[in-house]
Amino acid sequence: MNRGLILKFENLVQLRGVCRQLRTLSHRRVYRAQWEPVQSSAQPVRSVLLYPQLWQKDKPSSVALSQCRQLATKEETKKKKKKIPVTKGEVEIRQKMTVEELAQAMGKDIDHIYEALLYTDIDLDSVEPDSILCEDHIKLIVKKSGMKFKSAKLKEEKERVNTDAVKRPPADPAALTPRPPVVTILGHVDHGKTTLLDSLRKTQVASMEAGGITQHIGAFLVHLPSGEKITFLDTPGHAAFSAMRARGTHVTDIVILVVAAEDGVMQQTVESIQHAKNAGVPLILAINKCDKPEADPERVKKELLAHDVVCEEFGGDVQAVNISALKGENLMVLAEATVALAEMLELKADATGLVEGTVIESRKDKGKGPVTTAIVQRGTLRKGCVLVAGKTWAKVRFMFDENGKAVDAASPGIPVEIMGWKEVPSAGDEILEVESEQRAHEVVAWRTYAEQQEKMKRDVEVIEAKQKEHRMEYEKKQEKLAHLTWRQRKAVLYKANKHLMFSRPKERTEMDKNVLSVIVKGDVDGSVEAVLNVLDSYNADDECKLDIIHFGMGDITETDINLAETFNGVIFGFSVKANESIKKMAAKKGIKIKLHNIIYKLIEDLKDELNSRLPPSVVENTIGEASVLDIFSVTVGKNKIPVAGCRVQKGLLDKKMKFKLIRNRDVIWRGSLSSLKHHKDDVQVIKAGMDCGLSLDKDLEFNIGDGIICYEEKEVQQTTSWDPGF
Repeated sequence: MNRGLILKFENLVQLRGVCRQLRTLSHRRVYRAQWEPVQSSAQPVRSVLLYPQLWQKDKPSSVALSQCRQLATKEETKKKKKKIPVTKGEVEIRQKMTVEELAQAMGKDIDHIYEALLYTDIDLDSVEPDSILCEDHIKLIVKKSGMKFKSAKLKEEKERVNTDAVKRPPADPAALTPRPPVVTILGHVDHGKTTLLDSLRKTQVASMEAGGITQHIGAFLVHLPSGEKITFLDTPGHAAFSAMRARGTHVTDIVILVVAAEDGVMQQTVESIQHAKNAGVPLILAINKCDKPEADPERVKKELLAHDVVCEEFGGDVQAVNISALKGENLMVLAEATVALAEMLELKADATGLVEGTVIESRKDKGKGPVTTAIVQRGTLRKGCVLVAGKTWAKVRFMFDENGKAVDAASPGIPVEIMGWKEVPSAGDEILEVESEQRAHEVVAWRTYAEQQEKMKRDVEVIEAKQKEHRMEYEKKQEKLAHLTWRQRKAVLYKANKHLMFSRPKERTEMDKNVLSVIVKGDVDGSVEAVLNVLDSYNADDECKLDIIHFGMGDITETDINLAETFNGVIFGFSVKANESIKKMAAKKGIKIKLHNIIYKLIEDLKDELNSRLPPSVVENTIGEASVLDIFSVTVGKNKIPVAGCRVQKGLLDKKMKFKLIRNRDVIWRGSLSSLKHHKDDVQVIKAGMDCGLSLDKDLEFNIGDGIICYEEKEVQQTTSWDPGF
């Protein structure tokens, strides 16, 4: 027994010595002198030396402890090399600092920052060491820590040199040469704009267009019998293409306003007049379809007076020509009027030097790549020229005229199709020629940088507005809790956020049925823009949310299918195609592809898709009405059941249908009948004029004069309240 106690005592002594040894590891500064001999020896120190034989018996423990000491010594040496900044009551802060940076600047650990954040409106669950704190929160943390702060000197960023390309100064008038006028044809949809241009060109453009409606700008050079050249822009008249018409007037010299003689002034007619006025462009009035019996050109002229378009016969300066584009009547008179107005305007341009122009339309061609239709406004465009438009550039590889024939040069006023762009520029972008590809890279880089800076500026404004809004909400909450003690405040906040603390985030297994995700693809930039402009007018988010997840140019691709599958979306294509493999993939994944060539049909299809996402509404259809004439009760077992003696006033009562009890015009019960009798016989149907007795599926007392209505419920598909305007 004594031997066993001695062994236990020796083990306790040994354990006590090891504990002391481990304690010295964490207090190395105090016992630094004692560690120096230990590094070259495996022998224990202090109280463990009283029993050297016991320590030596456990050599593995000795070696492990020695290695632990040496490792700890190395770690301490590394820490010793790092200089921890000493804070003397003043902290240098910046406008935005991370939690970790602020802790280092204050000479505190991160936990101290978290404790100080309890005094702010920041949600600690979302704060990480690399989370950015705003200046107000930084100052509050420093103050709560009993320190002072000073703002760090901002490093002056080196101002970036503006390397953008700009237009050349105006040319010497002596160097200017005559150029063809650029004429834009505007007017309401289906008033004959394209047919007019078709007759001038002697081609069949109108017959090839989808639904007889121009879907994007067409730029054509027309040669008149007199030898004159006129560049025509044919713009869409549909309401969705307002931006295209605005672009057309921006680059034009003369506007021909086409108005149908039998229809008169319409919505897009007024809009076209406004575009011409905004651009400061003179008008020529072409009253079309004068060959029809119901045509009334004089009425058209009088209607235009209300919109400040005064024809010459009324003392104004607007030429009016009565034409029939379909039969070719008076077309040469209209052309001569255009040439005469162009001579009065003395249209001239500088055909030398660097090229300047405007992108009329842009698209991505499968064989040609990014292609633009452009009008040259200055200089002469040739193969090999390096052009910049928006945030992209091109080295001109090929140029084509409106008939697809390759051309080597394009002078001012001439429309051409340009190949060689790196990316598709936006319609309406300004085209500028630069000296080299390196210069083009500089221009694009600067424009990208300028756009990023502008975006950052807008983002900062939005963030600051949101922070101000959140701060005001936080202060209001604090004011409501100001009269409470900190324990009471904690209890109130706990109760308010309890449902958030214990709720788990729901996994998104399927998309919300009341959300329609849409992918829009178009043939050209202007077509996509027109569709998006219509979708921007959507104002029925409370019924079904419309989410545009992607838009772009070109045919439907596998990427579009995968994106639609991810968001449970629908693909709408405008004047684009989807090959068989894409269609099979979409059918396999259950993705809808809606392809259209006419914009209003696309919008109608979109509305149908929105309607399908709306929940059906329940409509009550009344089948019969009866009134309570008498009241009595029937004993069934131990229960008394109230029974109403009724007479059917209208329609019929069918026991299978639903019923409601009306008292003083209020519905006090809905449900089914438990019994329906006629002369003590159970029946299913009671017709008008017949008496019956009935009881409800609920123990409810009747009053004489109550009304009984038999009805059925039908689900009716709702329709969206969104009106795109056409």
